[in-house]
Amino acid sequence: MDDKIDAQQSAARATGTTLVDGSPTDPTAAAHAGHDDIVYPASIPFVLMHVAGLAAIWTGITWQAVIMFVVLYWLRMFAIGAGYHRYFAHRSYSTGRAFQFVLAVMAQSSAQKSILWWAAMHRHHHLHSDTVDDVHSPRRHGFVYSHLGWIFARSHNTTDLVKIADFARYPELMWLHRCELVPAIFLGLLCFLVGGWPGLVVGFVWSTLLLYHATFCINSLGHVLGRQRYVTGDDSRNNWLLALFTMGEGWHNNHHAYQSSVRQGFRRGEIDATFYILKTLSWTGLIWDLKTPSDSVLRNEYRLGARVIGRAAAQLVASFNPEHIAATIRLALESSRVSTLQELQDRLASTQQRAADVLAGLHAPHLPTRNEILARATAMFARTPSLDDIVDRAHALILEAISSRLCAGTPGRS
Repeated sequence: MDDKIDAQQSAARATGTTLVDGSPTDPTAAAHAGHDDIVYPASIPFVLMHVAGLAAIWTGITWQAVIMFVVLYWLRMFAIGAGYHRYFAHRSYSTGRAFQFVLAVMAQSSAQKSILWWAAMHRHHHLHSDTVDDVHSPRRHGFVYSHLGWIFARSHNTTDLVKIADFARYPELMWLHRCELVPAIFLGLLCFLVGGWPGLVVGFVWSTLLLYHATFCINSLGHVLGRQRYVTGDDSRNNWLLALFTMGEGWHNNHHAYQSSVRQGFRRGEIDATFYILKTLSWTGLIWDLKTPSDSVLRNEYRLGARVIGRAAAQLVASFNPEHIAATIRLALESSRVSTLQELQDRLASTQQRAADVLAGLHAPHLPTRNEILARATAMFARTPSLDDIVDRAHALILEAISSRLCAGTPGRS
């Protein structure tokens, strides 16, 4: 049956990814798979920054430099969360053009590229989170690549201005985009003028390095360690320790459940310092229109969208290994009666009857029942009103994938 797809393609279709012969059609995704373009000139300054941190052995550490280190870390961490992330990537609040520029300058003083590049890449991440097209998914590309390797890949060096067109229309932001290191260089020089070599090395370099890895941990550890309160169709997790070091960004599963929320710590005790500062700024009129999750989201009573249901169903399908089930059924039918397998293949190949219906009527002991799929889903996922929708979608995908494997041996098919 030529219009059937195999197990991998079924899961890919559920996540909105197009594949041909099991390979991603997107050249960017293909680059991820090989990881053969990580060595890129942009990695040289990054490595040199880490080496420069060792210069403190010769410059020494002064109290003034330590104070600069602490202040610059927390000030710029706020700019990363409030600027790069919550404002430019998600527009979770509104502000005027002047403060928008101030946020951009503060954020880019952390030397994490331009706000247009950062926000465009982050929007891409949310669109394809933990699928083959996610630029920094630990599940897809490995922990080290997700933490920092992806930044230096040639395929990720350009900025998709279409994804960030709402901000690319501002000339001052485009200037910052072209001169992305100017704020960081200016801050480094200021640290040197105020604190000498210790101010530059300890105050600027050390705080910048810590900012790098604290931010990168959201991409890597934030999808590996922690709890999932919400079904989001990806591996995002809430991690209280990351939340402390990143001023609230560690409530990552909350964020993926309601991306446009200015508040990421949804419950009492979930410390979100960035939100507290933004809330205070809203009292001054400097920012406004702060978006927050509805009560149904906070109570985890909202119904999931089709995309999230599809991704969660694909995760569920993968846990059952349809290829192995198909091989088991094939072996059982071949050992009982050869014509039985041929008969099943003929029925599956027929366009007059849906493959899922054929397999559902087979009553093979190796096929997972809907109740078995429901039990697996209950164990895998957080509570959600959309659990039945996920199970139904997964059930159909499993039967479709198995029928594709069984049908592959039908004589006369390519």
